[in-house]
Amino acid sequence: MTDYTSIDFSPLIEASADEVVTESFVRDVALPSGGTLALITLDNGRDHTRPNTLGPRTLQALGAVLDAQRARASAGEIAAVAVTGKPFIFAAGADLSKVSTLATEANARLMAQYGHFVLGKLGTLGVPSFAFVNGLALGGAMEIALHCDYRTLDSSAAALAFPEVFLGIIPGWGGATIVPNLIGIEKALEVIVSNPLKNNRMLKPKQAFELGLFDALFGAASFLERSVAWADGVLSGAVKVDRPHVPGKLERLTKWPAAIKIARDTLKARLGTAAQAPYIALDLLSAAKDNDLERGFEREDDALAELISGDQFAASIYAFDLVQKRAKRPAGAPDRELAKPVKKVGVIGAGLMASQFALLFARKLRVPVLITDLDQSRVDKGLEYIRGEIDKMQEKGRLSHDDANQVKALVSGTTDKSLYADCDWVIEAVFEELSVKQQVFAEIEPIISETAVIATNTSSLSVEKIGANLAHPERLVGFHFFNPVAVMPLIEVVKVPSTDDASLATAMAVAKKLGKSAVITADRPGFVVNRLLAKVMGEAARALDEGTPMPVVERALAPIGLPMGPFELIDLVGWKVAAHVQDTMVGAFPERFYASENLHRLAEVEKPLEKSKLGKVEDLSRAGRKALVLGKTAVSEEEILRRVEDELAGEIKIMLDEGVVAAAEDIDLCLILGAGWPFQAGGATPYLDRVGASDRVFGATFHDPRIAGAR
Repeated sequence: MTDYTSIDFSPLIEASADEVVTESFVRDVALPSGGTLALITLDNGRDHTRPNTLGPRTLQALGAVLDAQRARASAGEIAAVAVTGKPFIFAAGADLSKVSTLATEANARLMAQYGHFVLGKLGTLGVPSFAFVNGLALGGAMEIALHCDYRTLDSSAAALAFPEVFLGIIPGWGGATIVPNLIGIEKALEVIVSNPLKNNRMLKPKQAFELGLFDALFGAASFLERSVAWADGVLSGAVKVDRPHVPGKLERLTKWPAAIKIARDTLKARLGTAAQAPYIALDLLSAAKDNDLERGFEREDDALAELISGDQFAASIYAFDLVQKRAKRPAGAPDRELAKPVKKVGVIGAGLMASQFALLFARKLRVPVLITDLDQSRVDKGLEYIRGEIDKMQEKGRLSHDDANQVKALVSGTTDKSLYADCDWVIEAVFEELSVKQQVFAEIEPIISETAVIATNTSSLSVEKIGANLAHPERLVGFHFFNPVAVMPLIEVVKVPSTDDASLATAMAVAKKLGKSAVITADRPGFVVNRLLAKVMGEAARALDEGTPMPVVERALAPIGLPMGPFELIDLVGWKVAAHVQDTMVGAFPERFYASENLHRLAEVEKPLEKSKLGKVEDLSRAGRKALVLGKTAVSEEEILRRVEDELAGEIKIMLDEGVVAAAEDIDLCLILGAGWPFQAGGATPYLDRVGASDRVFGATFHDPRIAGAR
């Protein structure tokens, strides 16, 4: 077994000279029944915008304080030790900036071992240890609590989670070993694997308590006082701590392996096999069945050493920074102060997409929203859909009764377009045809005020052409949502040469209020996401037309780590939309994009992928096999993958040269948020650099140095 006391951690500490240290301040608290509790408060001295984090020097400080408390306990000076955090924040886990800069395999192993060494002291103090989790607790912070003998939780805590798998690593300071042995394998799979892969889903305090991660749940008003009193009860024997979720022998023998197998099969079906962290987490959870903490911690050390020094962690941190930082400060965005107030929204159309828009605007902006269409029956159908969705949200607890009634009251519909007169923001969601959109704007512009912003949700048409006949083209923007509207977090905000800063600033402000991340793009065919998806789909269709069997085409992109095959990916945008986008791209760049009749034929099949597991697609691929008679050869998975990689690298380079977006980072942000591109790949450009596609196509890389691990 590893003797953590014999390891020299000084290289790790010396390499972290610039760490923002979270100090461990100690004060004594008198227990109601007598005796003293040493209360350790984690505090980095910053306000709530900079949570406590756990780097090497923070661990060093905590370790020294715990050593001092062990000595005090031995001398009989204290009856217990407790750890809490600064107001509203326990800790946000390991300092990822430190972890990513210490990414050699040796340093990664040291970081894992140091966490086990320091946090392990919480269980060897000679007196009981308590965690009073008073706020945000993520990753390593949850593991501090797990190493304590007992845990209380503030019912108002902002979020609790083990986000590591989302970031390409695993809970490596005890979480992957302790959690399944505390709450059972099925619940452990939920919090350690499933939740991170659901866009990093967090736990609410009540959920965490009911799962068995905490022993007591108290309100915020008197959390510390009640936690101290509860701890005193535990010490005196007046409070009995019951942990009914701890797995028994039967669960370990039967339920445990079955749950792991189901989880593994589910992962393969949903993610493929490219992502490493989820599968390594599964292996750790499976092995934790032995309930051997020391051996489990060694397994975690090995796993972290492998993952932190690998490509996927580096790519995940890059992607995390894009989503957490760049998305909040979009490149090219005008001063926020220029944004116009939006007090009423107009949505032109009442179809499914328009109705989704109207619902989102009403829910998030809480302003009146007007929908119109050609006849009242269409309007009524749209309103019925919106009210039905609101009812569903209320039933699921996502809207209160009062909120549901308010949102319903905010949405109205009519055929009378004159009611758009007092709208500050008008967006069209009509048929994807240039003449139709131009006609709609020609009808609306004379009605609305000259200061109202006009937006189009086109997926691939020229925004400038759509607004070519506007009297005030300066207030026109593209505002491209992705389907499903409520779920997909990206909006492509398209700036045309005439768009003024006030309109652009308003579009960015509206996107933010809708809870979306906005990326500013130039008015080029397909913008970002659809242009690149058209590349992927074009190469898949080309292989199909050359006679390649459908399963081969579907498997070809597995090394990228996309959550589905290329034809299933179309479901994110819709088959008819995909065919239309393909036509648009072929029309704009016939020398670079591939047109396939098979894609159009698929678009005419209702839900083609649900007929018989790609059966209809396979039928159509047989038509392509006629190419074999003409002397052509079906292509391999490797050749399809290489084609896609090279075509993407070339197209992205052209897009950057054209100034479609400000930087390669914006390409990756769009693909991650708008097309489900995998976090562990870092989006497209880091992946293309790592596999050599960038160098093959244009003799350089998108990133210098490459975004890759130390191994």
